[in-house]
Amino acid sequence: MRAMTRPLVLFDGDCGFCKRWVARWRGDTQGRVRFVRASGWLRALLGISRQDMRRALQLVEPSGRRSSGAEAVFRMLAWSPRWGTRFAARLGLLPGIQQAAGAVYSVIARHRGRAARWDTWLFSRVTEPAEHRRVRWLFLRLMGGTFLIAFTSLGRQVLGLYGEKGIRPIRDLAQSERWAAQGRWRRPSVFWRDASDAALVRGCRVGQGLSLALLFNVAPRLSAAGLWGLYLSYVSLGREFLSFQWDVLLLEMGALGALTAPGGVRPGLGKRDVSALEVLLFRMLVFRLYFGSGMSKFHSRDQTWRDLSACDVYFETAPLPTRGGWAAHQLPRPVRHAGTAAVLAAETAVPFLAFGPRRVRQVAFGIFSALQAAIVATGNYGFFNVQSQALGLWLLDDAALRRVLPSRWWRDAGPARRPSALGTALSAATAVPVLALGSAELLRRMGWWPRGPARLVAAVDWLEDRLLPLHSVNSYGLFSVMTVDRPEITLEGSDDGVHWVEYPFRYKTSALDRPPRQVAPHQPRLDWQMWFAALGSPPSWFITLMERLLEGSPEVLRLFAANPFPDHPPRVVRAVLHDYRMTSREERQRTGAWWKRERHGLYVSPLTLTPGTSEQGGRLTWHV
Repeated sequence: MRAMTRPLVLFDGDCGFCKRWVARWRGDTQGRVRFVRASGWLRALLGISRQDMRRALQLVEPSGRRSSGAEAVFRMLAWSPRWGTRFAARLGLLPGIQQAAGAVYSVIARHRGRAARWDTWLFSRVTEPAEHRRVRWLFLRLMGGTFLIAFTSLGRQVLGLYGEKGIRPIRDLAQSERWAAQGRWRRPSVFWRDASDAALVRGCRVGQGLSLALLFNVAPRLSAAGLWGLYLSYVSLGREFLSFQWDVLLLEMGALGALTAPGGVRPGLGKRDVSALEVLLFRMLVFRLYFGSGMSKFHSRDQTWRDLSACDVYFETAPLPTRGGWAAHQLPRPVRHAGTAAVLAAETAVPFLAFGPRRVRQVAFGIFSALQAAIVATGNYGFFNVQSQALGLWLLDDAALRRVLPSRWWRDAGPARRPSALGTALSAATAVPVLALGSAELLRRMGWWPRGPARLVAAVDWLEDRLLPLHSVNSYGLFSVMTVDRPEITLEGSDDGVHWVEYPFRYKTSALDRPPRQVAPHQPRLDWQMWFAALGSPPSWFITLMERLLEGSPEVLRLFAANPFPDHPPRVVRAVLHDYRMTSREERQRTGAWWKRERHGLYVSPLTLTPGTSEQGGRLTWHV
């Protein structure tokens, strides 16, 4: 008899549950293992009793070693060419894990009919190995669209925010000895060399071009890497106006996108499949995004989250509310409290489903999509919802996308090729620091760090310090502490210090009869920072803003809806603080107002420019 060169698995051919799993294992082992339906003569030839065959599947290895049940499954999967499958199989053979798996296997074997129904629900009837080329293709298109939105939105504001006559000139930083002494590698940016107005605008145009290239699948790897580097250049020197969580999330997405994007000029779907490590990195990012936000709410000890009253104030105090937010604020209190509980559940329990079986991950994708839809309807958070939805695609696989997307999109698919050894090594080299830093960040959030060996803690801290300038592993935690009041700043100018005229913002809450606007995915950065500024004392950039209004800076004035002083700048400016509240339905019908407000006093006393030697031709002083 010819010697056996491949392991042989005997299974019950009359068991639907067994046949589905054998079909999946065939895909995992890719011809390195033979699967045969058990028959009487074959059992007799191999010395396997009928009772043993009914109890569990049997594995016969080329060495002659025979095993059954859970042990047979793990030893069989160890022959897989897939690195991730082999690693999981070796873990399963460890003492303790193997015994626990054997107990589960015995329960399933005794209740095959019920197990088959659960298997269909959890894993569906799909038996081919999961591929993610279509997921990658769609994710990269959405990521390109997100970068296009980000650069287009920034391009409309870049001179007013960062130009030479802007609120936070990047050129001042590039020429600052203090910032240069900190080390330019701590703030990597192409604008250290040239931070002129033309360079800032040109950077946004280049970003739009690279975004379109990625959107249309032109050199996706190079396009994604270029987008990440260019956006990092703005974020590194952008300070407050580029410090939002979706800015750093976009950088983290861009880094992972560049890692997994196919090479070539027009690669289509790409021949190389996405490695298991790359899929894990994306799912870990989804987990950190939502779970980090959920845990931050619990650890902040904020009372509104503890008593489920957060949604009583959220819609009214959101930075840039919408009409949907106004309508949600009118809902009965029990509905708002139920909504708060649903958010906490979606951000603390559901993220664990990202690592579950196929159908479980689809459920998580549906819940996250519903959460993002609710956020879109009730608030303006720039391009955060677009990128969150794009990230959620990694909870799916190609089989799920084939059912909902046109087949003509995938005509050039062809057979998938396994990642090369070099690609796997690169993925592993990226995965180790990203997973280490991401896990450490979550442990800190939960109050469990630093614990463990001091050397390990020091190594992680060292790694974090080196990678921090790249903004590619970040912490996330939106609205961990809920704002219960809505202070709003009104900027006013005057020629005589008696009659004051308000500067109208484009999107910020101001006029009482102006309905809240749907702004997203555009990110009006000044309007957003005005909300933050009202929560505390005036930040330095706010004083600079008032100075620019006194100078009549056209770049800054374009950030406003209109210029109330078109002929000449005002002689004096001031900032007034009001407390805003949403009107009820009855008040809205009676007065036509969406808001009501109460004046709290001056936020910044009147300022004026007096002759001086500054570059602007004047010195900012208090107006008496």
